Amino acid sequence: MADNNKGLNDDLDDLLGDDNGSTPKSEGSFSDSARDFGEDAKRQANDFSNGARQSANEFSNDAHRALSDGKNIAIIAHITLIGWIIALVMNNDKKTQLGSFYIRQVLGIMLLGIILSFIPVINFFAWLLPLIMWIMSLISALNAQEKPVFLLGEQFQDWFKSL
Repeated sequence: MADNNKGLNDDLDDLLGDDNGSTPKSEGSFSDSARDFGEDAKRQANDFSNGARQSANEFSNDAHRALSDGKNIAIIAHITLIGWIIALVMNNDKKTQLGSFYIRQVLGIMLLGIILSFIPVINFFAWLLPLIMWIMSLISALNAQEKPVFLLGEQFQDWFKSL
């Protein structure tokens, strides 16, 4: 390491002159080196800029493909009522069979939960049924499988086929 520093110091002394205040030994080579360094830096900056632009375009295309996928719509539909509304709007732009399937499933599960909540004595235990249905539906959506929930899944598809 010390040898490398000594070599760098010698090169710097050759360009700038020695410690006793003399003028640089090769004044023309210093400006040529600075010009070469500037051109090299400019070329590297352009290469970096082009690479970054290309990476950003690839990322944008990948993100667009991922967000237009029916699997994402199906997963978003499971995230509260607001997520269901967002999934519905996303699915209206570009309908996918998987997205539509899970929009209908989740709507049915939410309505079932609301209806069961009005039964006075069993409403606490009645929420277990929609919760289990929701979990099973989410797992199927994560696996991108159109699997209707037990008991009422086929009816949800029939009842809400306009979605």
